[in-house]
Amino acid sequence: MMDAMSASAPFRFLFRVRYHECDAQKIAFNARWGEYVDLASAEYTRALFGSVDPEVSGIDWRLVRQTIEWKASGRYDDVIEARVHTVRVGTTSFTLATQFLRWPDGAPLVTAETVYVATDPVRGIKQPVSDAHRQKLEAGAPGVVVDHAGALA
Repeated sequence: MMDAMSASAPFRFLFRVRYHECDAQKIAFNARWGEYVDLASAEYTRALFGSVDPEVSGIDWRLVRQTIEWKASGRYDDVIEARVHTVRVGTTSFTLATQFLRWPDGAPLVTAETVYVATDPVRGIKQPVSDAHRQKLEAGAPGVVVDHAGALA
C-alpha cells in the first residue's frame, strides 16, 4: 500500500512483537532480530521485484554477512517499524540497511546491515546482479508501507 507521505519517505514495514518471540526478560529475544531483518528484507524486495519467488522475480539471493546493533528492547505487542533501504549494489552482491524503531514514538531499537549475494536459482552459484535488478535496488521503494500490524488501519 502506498503511504500518503512524499516519495522521499523510506520503505517501511510495520509488524508486532508476538508473545512467543519474547524471552524470560519479557523482551524480543536477541535471535529474533535476524528473523525480523529477514521479514523486512523480504517485504522490501517484494516491493522492488513484485515477488520473492525467484521464478517470478528473476533473481535469487543468499545472506553473506549480517551485522546487528542493539540499542533498546522491543516488548510483547509493541508495533515495530522497520525502515529498509539499499546501501550498495556490487557486481554480484547488494547490501541492505534496516533500522527498527518503536512505532509510533520512533524510539530507536536495532540497526542491521545485511550483505546478500545474487545466485542462480537452479545451480545455487553466485551470478552478477542484472542491470534491471540493479536499477530497482538503487531506486528503492520510497513511500511504500507494508503494515502487518494493522497499526495504520
